[in-house]
Amino acid sequence: MKTIGKIHITPKEIVLNDRKLEVEGVGAELLKDAYRRYVGDYPKFFKMDALCRLGFVASELLLKDEGDRKEEPRSDRAIIFFNEHSSKAIDEKYAQTIQDKENYFPSPAAFVYTLPNIVTGEIAIRNHYQGETCFYVLEHRDDEIIRKVVEETLVDETINSCFCGWLDSTNSEEFLADLSLIEK
Repeated sequence: MKTIGKIHITPKEIVLNDRKLEVEGVGAELLKDAYRRYVGDYPKFFKMDALCRLGFVASELLLKDEGDRKEEPRSDRAIIFFNEHSSKAIDEKYAQTIQDKENYFPSPAAFVYTLPNIVTGEIAIRNHYQGETCFYVLEHRDDEIIRKVVEETLVDETINSCFCGWLDSTNSEEFLADLSLIEK
Protein backbone atom coordinates (compact mmCIF):
# COMPACT_ATOMS: atom_id res chain seq x y z
CA MET A 1 0.00 0.00 0.00
CA LYS A 2 1.20 3.47 -0.86
CA THR A 3 -0.31 6.73 0.42
CA ILE A 4 -0.72 9.17 -2.47
CA GLY A 5 -2.51 11.90 -0.56
CA LYS A 6 -3.90 12.80 2.84
CA ILE A 7 -6.09 15.42 4.45
CA HIS A 8 -6.69 16.35 8.07
CA ILE A 9 -9.62 18.61 9.00
CA THR A 10 -10.52 19.87 12.46
CA PRO A 11 -12.91 22.69 13.37
CA LYS A 12 -9.91 25.06 13.32
CA GLU A 13 -7.78 24.02 10.34
CA ILE A 14 -7.36 22.07 7.14
CA VAL A 15 -4.05 20.40 6.35
CA LEU A 16 -3.77 18.96 2.84
CA ASN A 17 -0.69 16.87 2.10
CA ASP A 18 1.23 18.60 4.92
CA ARG A 19 0.21 22.09 3.72
CA LYS A 20 -2.08 24.19 5.88
CA LEU A 21 -4.80 25.68 3.68
CA GLU A 22 -5.95 29.25 4.01
CA VAL A 23 -9.50 29.22 5.40
CA GLU A 24 -11.51 31.50 7.63
CA GLY A 25 -13.89 30.65 10.43
CA VAL A 26 -14.24 27.83 12.90
CA GLY A 27 -16.42 24.74 12.75
CA ALA A 28 -19.29 24.94 10.27
CA GLU A 29 -18.02 28.32 9.01
CA LEU A 30 -14.60 26.82 8.24
CA LEU A 31 -16.23 24.13 6.06
CA LYS A 32 -18.41 26.70 4.29
CA ASP A 33 -15.40 28.91 3.61
CA ALA A 34 -13.37 25.96 2.29
CA TYR A 35 -16.28 24.99 0.04
CA ARG A 36 -16.64 28.54 -1.32
CA ARG A 37 -12.89 29.04 -1.85
CA TYR A 38 -11.89 25.69 -3.27
CA VAL A 39 -14.99 23.91 -4.56
CA GLY A 40 -18.00 26.16 -5.13
CA ASP A 41 -19.76 24.19 -7.86
CA TYR A 42 -22.06 21.77 -6.03
CA PRO A 43 -25.06 23.67 -4.63
CA LYS A 44 -26.35 20.53 -2.91
CA PHE A 45 -23.55 21.16 -0.36
CA PHE A 46 -25.78 23.57 1.55
CA LYS A 47 -28.49 20.92 1.99
CA MET A 48 -26.06 18.36 3.44
CA ASP A 49 -25.73 17.49 7.11
CA ALA A 50 -22.47 18.15 9.00
CA LEU A 51 -20.97 14.70 8.33
CA CYS A 52 -21.63 14.93 4.59
CA ARG A 53 -20.25 18.46 4.40
CA LEU A 54 -17.08 17.34 6.15
CA GLY A 55 -16.60 14.32 3.89
CA PHE A 56 -17.50 16.23 0.76
CA VAL A 57 -15.06 19.09 1.42
CA ALA A 58 -12.31 16.65 2.40
CA SER A 59 -12.83 14.55 -0.72
CA GLU A 60 -12.99 17.54 -3.06
CA LEU A 61 -9.78 19.05 -1.71
CA LEU A 62 -7.88 15.78 -1.71
CA LEU A 63 -9.07 14.67 -5.14
CA LYS A 64 -8.38 18.06 -6.73
CA ASP A 65 -4.89 17.98 -5.26
CA GLU A 66 -4.44 14.48 -6.68
CA GLY A 67 -5.16 15.95 -10.12
CA ASP A 68 -6.85 12.80 -11.36
CA ARG A 69 -10.40 14.13 -11.84
CA LYS A 70 -12.09 12.19 -14.61
CA GLU A 71 -15.60 12.53 -15.88
CA GLU A 72 -15.96 8.92 -17.01
CA PRO A 73 -17.06 6.31 -14.47
CA ARG A 74 -14.41 4.32 -12.66
CA SER A 75 -14.89 1.17 -10.65
CA ASP A 76 -11.29 0.71 -9.49
CA ARG A 77 -11.49 3.07 -6.48
CA ALA A 78 -13.16 2.15 -3.21
CA ILE A 79 -14.43 4.55 -0.55
CA ILE A 80 -14.14 3.26 3.02
CA PHE A 81 -14.82 5.50 6.00
CA PHE A 82 -14.95 4.84 9.73
CA ASN A 83 -16.28 6.75 12.71
CA GLU A 84 -17.54 6.44 16.26
CA HIS A 85 -20.75 8.48 16.21
CA SER A 86 -22.44 7.21 13.04
CA SER A 87 -24.92 9.91 11.96
CA LYS A 88 -25.87 10.83 15.53
CA ALA A 89 -26.09 14.60 15.02
CA ILE A 90 -28.66 14.42 12.23
CA ASP A 91 -30.42 11.46 13.89
CA GLU A 92 -31.13 13.67 16.90
CA LYS A 93 -32.31 16.51 14.69
CA TYR A 94 -34.65 14.15 12.82
CA ALA A 95 -35.97 12.68 16.09
CA GLN A 96 -37.06 16.19 17.13
CA THR A 97 -39.29 16.40 14.04
CA ILE A 98 -41.26 13.30 15.05
CA GLN A 99 -41.62 13.80 18.81
CA ASP A 100 -44.61 16.13 18.84
CA LYS A 101 -47.62 13.82 18.47
CA GLU A 102 -49.97 16.79 17.84
CA ASN A 103 -47.83 18.39 15.09
CA TYR A 104 -46.16 15.27 13.75
CA PHE A 105 -44.08 16.35 10.76
CA PRO A 106 -41.11 14.15 9.87
CA SER A 107 -38.43 16.10 8.03
CA PRO A 108 -37.48 14.44 4.72
CA ALA A 109 -34.50 16.82 4.47
CA ALA A 110 -33.12 15.48 7.75
CA PHE A 111 -34.19 11.87 7.21
CA VAL A 112 -32.14 11.46 4.05
CA TYR A 113 -28.93 11.88 6.08
CA THR A 114 -29.79 9.47 8.92
CA LEU A 115 -27.33 6.90 7.60
CA PRO A 116 -23.59 7.61 7.73
CA ASN A 117 -22.98 5.96 4.36
CA ILE A 118 -24.84 8.79 2.60
CA VAL A 119 -21.52 10.65 2.53
CA THR A 120 -19.82 7.80 0.64
CA GLY A 121 -22.69 7.86 -1.84
CA GLU A 122 -22.40 11.62 -2.34
CA ILE A 123 -18.67 11.27 -3.05
CA ALA A 124 -19.20 8.31 -5.37
CA ILE A 125 -21.90 10.13 -7.35
CA ARG A 126 -19.88 13.34 -7.61
CA ASN A 127 -16.79 11.47 -8.86
CA HIS A 128 -18.48 8.77 -10.94
CA TYR A 129 -17.10 5.99 -8.74
CA GLN A 130 -18.78 2.64 -9.20
CA GLY A 131 -16.55 0.60 -6.89
CA GLU A 132 -17.07 -0.46 -3.32
CA THR A 133 -18.34 2.07 -0.78
CA CYS A 134 -18.52 1.28 2.94
CA PHE A 135 -18.96 3.14 6.19
CA TYR A 136 -18.02 1.32 9.38
CA VAL A 137 -19.05 2.50 12.84
CA LEU A 138 -16.55 1.49 15.52
CA GLU A 139 -16.70 1.75 19.31
CA HIS A 140 -13.61 3.97 19.13
CA ARG A 141 -10.97 4.89 16.59
CA ASP A 142 -8.72 1.92 15.94
CA ASP A 143 -6.10 2.55 13.26
CA GLU A 144 -5.17 -1.15 13.17
CA ILE A 145 -8.73 -2.15 12.22
CA ILE A 146 -8.81 0.61 9.61
CA ARG A 147 -5.52 -0.60 8.12
CA LYS A 148 -6.71 -4.22 8.00
CA VAL A 149 -10.01 -3.36 6.32
CA VAL A 150 -8.24 -1.22 3.72
CA GLU A 151 -5.68 -3.96 3.05
CA GLU A 152 -8.45 -6.55 2.65
CA THR A 153 -10.28 -4.25 0.24
CA LEU A 154 -7.17 -3.79 -1.87
CA VAL A 155 -6.82 -7.57 -2.22
CA ASP A 156 -9.75 -7.38 -4.65
CA GLU A 157 -8.27 -7.46 -8.16
CA THR A 158 -10.74 -4.85 -9.40
CA ILE A 159 -9.75 -2.24 -6.79
CA ASN A 160 -6.55 -0.26 -7.46
CA SER A 161 -6.98 2.54 -4.96
CA CYS A 162 -8.97 3.49 -1.91
CA PHE A 163 -10.20 6.76 -0.47
CA CYS A 164 -10.33 5.93 3.22
CA GLY A 165 -9.98 6.92 6.84
CA TRP A 166 -11.67 8.46 9.86
CA LEU A 167 -14.62 10.81 9.31
CA ASP A 168 -16.54 11.75 12.44
CA SER A 169 -18.88 14.53 13.50
CA THR A 170 -20.85 14.96 16.69
CA ASN A 171 -22.42 18.22 15.46
CA SER A 172 -21.74 20.98 12.94
CA GLU A 173 -19.06 22.50 15.18
CA GLU A 174 -17.19 19.37 16.31
CA PHE A 175 -15.68 17.07 13.73
CA LEU A 176 -12.55 15.33 12.52
CA ALA A 177 -11.47 14.06 9.14
CA ASP A 178 -8.26 12.04 8.74
CA LEU A 179 -8.53 10.70 5.22
CA SER A 180 -6.05 9.26 2.74
CA LEU A 181 -5.83 8.12 -0.84
CA ILE A 182 -4.12 4.73 -0.91
CA GLU A 183 -2.88 2.79 -3.95
CA LYS A 184 -1.87 -0.84 -4.19
